[in-house]
Formats: sequence, structure tokens, C-alpha cells
Amino acid sequence: MAGGTVDPTLLPATELAHRIRTGRTTASEATDAALQRISELDGDLHAFVEVTADAARARAAEVDAALARGEDPGPLAGVPLAVKDLIATAGIPTRSGSPAYEHFVPDEDDVVVERVRAAGAVVLGKTNVTELGYSGASHNPISETTRNPWNLAMTSGGSSAGSAVAVATGMAPLALGSDGGGSVRIPAAHCGIYGFKASMGRVPLYPGARDERYPGFSSWEALEHIGPLTRTVADAALMMSVLAGPDPRDRHSIPCDDVDWLAAPRGGVAGLRVAFSAEFGGVPVDPEVRAIAERAAGVFADRIGCSVEERDPGLQDAARTHWALVMNETDLRGMRRMADEFGDRMSPHLVEALRRDWTAEEFTDAVVARKRLVNRMWRFMADVDLLLTPTLAVPAFPVDVQGPERIDGRMVPASAWLGFVSPLNLTGQPAASVPAGFTAAGLPVGLQIVGRHLADATVLRASAAYEEAAPWAQDWPLGLADRVLDVTSTAGVPA
Repeated sequence: MAGGTVDPTLLPATELAHRIRTGRTTASEATDAALQRISELDGDLHAFVEVTADAARARAAEVDAALARGEDPGPLAGVPLAVKDLIATAGIPTRSGSPAYEHFVPDEDDVVVERVRAAGAVVLGKTNVTELGYSGASHNPISETTRNPWNLAMTSGGSSAGSAVAVATGMAPLALGSDGGGSVRIPAAHCGIYGFKASMGRVPLYPGARDERYPGFSSWEALEHIGPLTRTVADAALMMSVLAGPDPRDRHSIPCDDVDWLAAPRGGVAGLRVAFSAEFGGVPVDPEVRAIAERAAGVFADRIGCSVEERDPGLQDAARTHWALVMNETDLRGMRRMADEFGDRMSPHLVEALRRDWTAEEFTDAVVARKRLVNRMWRFMADVDLLLTPTLAVPAFPVDVQGPERIDGRMVPASAWLGFVSPLNLTGQPAASVPAGFTAAGLPVGLQIVGRHLADATVLRASAAYEEAAPWAQDWPLGLADRVLDVTSTAGVPA
């Protein structure tokens, strides 16, 4: 390698981009290493559903040629990147985990794909999802189930299942995920990496959530976010510097001049007022998860210098509200036609929801309930800067189920384990999942960091402060850390 004995797949994206820019590694070497890692691991993990090796190598060669000419290829400078298979990619199949889209090839890139390509990223391919994103687990009817790299018998979480696994195992240093009910933060927590959901409108969406041509593929307009899955906070900030900013195709997108994304992780959060809620006011929580989250919250008080107090926002279970809003923003007419044609092959829970006789009152009740929740949250956050919770109520559970039947000895609905994440899609607040530790069985647990509306920089800064106080990037599944060879870190060096 141009840079000596360094495995590019084990480097943070910020460091890899810096090495490519300075000639210590080439984009082609980084891409070949990522493709080799995919070849080695993905037969067991099933993170990818489409690997575009030839196109990736061609793009990497373009980046190397641009650098040789003295040109700036962009802030992502040849860094390999994976794209969730619910995000449109022109000319590349986007199957969305559904038999209804098994042969779908979009005619245009999503806005975020346009932006990462323009920033110099090398797209490796598409990563596995739950069917059309209508689940937080890691399976769908048309692809092999994505496996958790810390225990192959367990779910990786979803719906950005493959994107999280790709980053957790070094198959890609960066990945795009989408989050309509926790789908960036869920797999980040289960796979032991960082996942960031910015405030609603920071990252524009199109055609996802906006294109009337594609029922199911394009839904959840007032809930959906797109965000980065990374190994470090600096990598997520780098991604946000590329992804954020308005676009006329998304009428909800907003200016982002108030955030310097690359600088956002710096500066610390000592002195901030922090609330810790172990159960949000009623979410059943696995005792081991609770203990790990409590210890992680203690880091903010003991090592970071925040004022931390236990306080619950008193939220009621938002699952019913969230699901009703999802269905309200679903093209029921179009998706019911899909269920008529493909229903025997579609996910049973999705078909059941599509065929249910939803009432106008259920939808309007959900709209009112969202208003109530939003008002409760802004009032709660008025005198605290951050809210900390467990990201999920349980560690990873066995594959091919929607959720555990019991939590802390209580019978619960299949959605109960998601009680901490979906409310933040209803409010649109920024939220991140940081690795908080491991269970006795060796499964990762996440801590969720929630900020006030538009306080994205505060969430990134708090995430970075926690990362410095309780580092996680050295933790790799599958013994991958043993492959690190004489790496002199330049993490955080501007790309």
C-alpha cells in the first residue's frame, strides 16, 4: 500500500480521507480493501444486497486521477460508502426488501446520493433493509437475514440493518441510513457504532418520502430522516457537512447556516444541564440495559462535568401514535394493490396493517397525540440542554422476530423495545445513539443523546465528549481489532 502497513478498512473516514489526500493511501487501495472485506465477511453477515464492484473501482480511479492532477475531489475524497437499499440510486437496483420492488431500478439518485457522489465518495453498493422500512428488525421476504456481527444468531436491528453491519465490521467506513422511527439509531445501538439523526429538515429527502410514483418506497413524509452511520462522531460530522442543506425538491428542508458541522463535535459540554430518563415514563427496560445506560449517564456527571439529574418526560407509549401516522402517510390505495399482487410473499405484519380498516378518527387522533407529545417535549427540554435515555429497551434478540415477547419479566407488544426512539421522529428533535457498553453476553448497548429542536451541534458535541471520556472505536466484532498494524492515528484531521 502507498501508506505502508495500514489496513484502510480499520481507519475512521476522517483519517482515511486525509491519507488519500496526502498520498499515503489511494482511493483504489481503500476501495479494493473494502471490497475484499465484503468478500471475506458478507457470506455470513448478509449486509449487502448489491455490490457494485466495477463501478466502485472505476470511481476510485477517477478520484486518484483527479488528485494526481492537483484537483480537489471533495471532502469525502475517495472514501468507500454504503447506501441503504431504501435510498434511490440511479441505475442500481433498489429493491427495498420487498417483492413489489424486486426488479426496481430508479431513474435518479436520491438527493443525499447526489451529494455524497459530488463530495468524492465511492459507492460500494446497497445494504439490506426490512421490507420498505416497516420494521425495526433485520429481515425481509426477499433477502437473507442480516446478522449481528457480535452474535450471528441475533438481529442487527433495522431498518438500516446492512448499513450498520457494514460499518461495524469495516466493510465500509461510512454508510447512509434512514430513520422514520429509529432506523438509524436502532441498528447503531445493536451493532456498537454511532448513529445520528439530525433535526427534521436538516437533510433533504427526495425521491424518498416525496415521489408519488412509488407507493411504500416513498412514504412517511413527516417522520423520515436520512442520517449517517459511522464508527466515530467526527466521521458523522464530516458526513453531515456533505448531507445537510436545503433542496427545492423537499419543501420541509431548511437552511443549515447555523451549524458548522466539522467544528460541531469540538468544545465539550461541561456545565450543561442533562436529564437522564431510564424509562421515559413507562417504557419497560431490560435490567442489564438500564444498568449500562445509568453508568453511561454517570460519565456525563463524573468525567464530562455536566449537571445530571434523573427526570422523566412522562411520555405515554407512542407506538400506536407512530404506527397510525405511518399508515396515514402511506399510499394505502397503491400499497393495497401491491398486497393484492404480492401479499403471499410480503411481510405478514405489513400486509395485516394494509388490509386493516383504518378510520379517519384513528388518523386524526394520532395527529392530536403527536401535538401533545411535541408540546410535552419542548416544555420538558426548556430547562435542560440534553436528555439521555437507553437507545433501546433490550439488547439484540434472535433473528426473524419483530421483538421480544417479554421485557423485564413482563409480557409486552412486539414494538415495546422501540419505546425510546420513535417519539423523536414525532418531535423531529436531533438524537444520536452512542455505544455505551456490553452485556454479559457480549452484546452492545446504546445510549441515546437527545437535543432541543435544532440543537444538532449540541448533540454532536455531547457525543464527542462522551466518545473522548468512554472511547468505543477500539471495539471490533469478529476479532477484527487484531488486524490493526502500526496505525499512527490522525483521527479528526480535517479531510
